Amino acid sequence: MPTKNHARSTNSPYIHGYSPRETRRLGDQAETLAALLHAGTAYEPGSRVLEAGCGVGAQTVHLVRSSPGAQIVAVDRSKESLAQARAHMTAHAPAAPVTWHHADLRQLPYPDASFDHAFTCFVLEHLRDPAQALAELRRVLRPGGTLTVIEGDHGSALFHPASRHAQAVIDHQVRLQSAAGGNALIGRELQPLLAQAEFAAITVRPRTVYADATRPALVDGFTRKTFIAMIESVRHEALSAGLTTTAAWNRGITDLHRTTGPNGTFHYTFFKATARKPQP
Repeated sequence: MPTKNHARSTNSPYIHGYSPRETRRLGDQAETLAALLHAGTAYEPGSRVLEAGCGVGAQTVHLVRSSPGAQIVAVDRSKESLAQARAHMTAHAPAAPVTWHHADLRQLPYPDASFDHAFTCFVLEHLRDPAQALAELRRVLRPGGTLTVIEGDHGSALFHPASRHAQAVIDHQVRLQSAAGGNALIGRELQPLLAQAEFAAITVRPRTVYADATRPALVDGFTRKTFIAMIESVRHEALSAGLTTTAAWNRGITDLHRTTGPNGTFHYTFFKATARKPQP
């Protein structure tokens, strides 16, 4: 979605960068959406859970809180992000039993059937070949083990006041992510992707965020600090690629911010999928 905890599990560039501002945005996103996205996800004590593409640990904290007895193994391709994840966990859940590994989703350093469950959030959208990553996750799951995948879909952004200028800056972000090898519209594709990866018992449920003046926490935490901040982060790339002009970009961002005003509304849909590795 809104993007991941620095999901760099292949060589696709993370178009939002690794600035302190982006790290804060990811934390704001995780805190604002925790109840929405993590509801229904809890793992039994003693189970081994792989978090694939943990980034700066923004989602890891919530996995630990919802499954305090599980053994969480968190992996990411970025050593820098793993260091931030450790620090984040120390600050928010110092006693959490998390094991951190530097690893690439394309070739995980674990034997077959090593985990009871796998969890990945805002990762597939950044990968050049999400099917390859899903196949690798299937390999390391035990038969009957579960996979949970959460992704956004920028095509689901609906807002008032309507503005073609605001829509244009969103579209620029989608184009830039596609050019980098990702897919900002991947939420709608989760079911066929999981089916092609030969998972069973696939269920996809939309998780909708709607913010207006009666929900100020969502206006600030999601519309302003998560979604608009994400779009703002690609300003330099959009201008450098010749997708827009400074004036047009500024007009679009200004119009997006109008959705956070007293008469504004904003809607976005995440997609949460669960599936199982088939029994032999």
